Amino acid sequence: MKINVTKNSRPIRRRESAFTLVELMLVLVILGILAAIVLPKFTGVSANAQKKSALTQISIFATSLDMFEVDNGHYPKTLNDLVVQPRDAQNWHQYMESIPVDPWQNPYRYVCPGKHRPNSYDLSCMGPDAREGTDDDIVNWQTTK
Repeated sequence: MKINVTKNSRPIRRRESAFTLVELMLVLVILGILAAIVLPKFTGVSANAQKKSALTQISIFATSLDMFEVDNGHYPKTLNDLVVQPRDAQNWHQYMESIPVDPWQNPYRYVCPGKHRPNSYDLSCMGPDAREGTDDDIVNWQTTK
């Protein structure tokens, strides 16, 4: 800081420019408002993408399960029968490389014969809440709501 002294006056201090606390707080408030607007939009997109991913995976399972049924005359007892040949499948081919978990890192539920589809199978995932039988479950049968 430079101090200039004139003849009949007190020393004059030159003020160096800097951000004040009020200016910094204003910037933080603006950033907070922007985050509150933008973040929910991105999280909604992510949740929707996860649901679509689960529906796609269930569709892939359905294709593999139907191929197994065409080749062997019955649906497999477990999803693992799509990866490893069971004893009762004479025309077996490897239908999947591995059995994935759902987008929320839970196993898919497979029941054969199905409770909702007794002539075939029920296939579902528990959705984001990881609880079976709730509204966010993703299933291969039609439910009425």
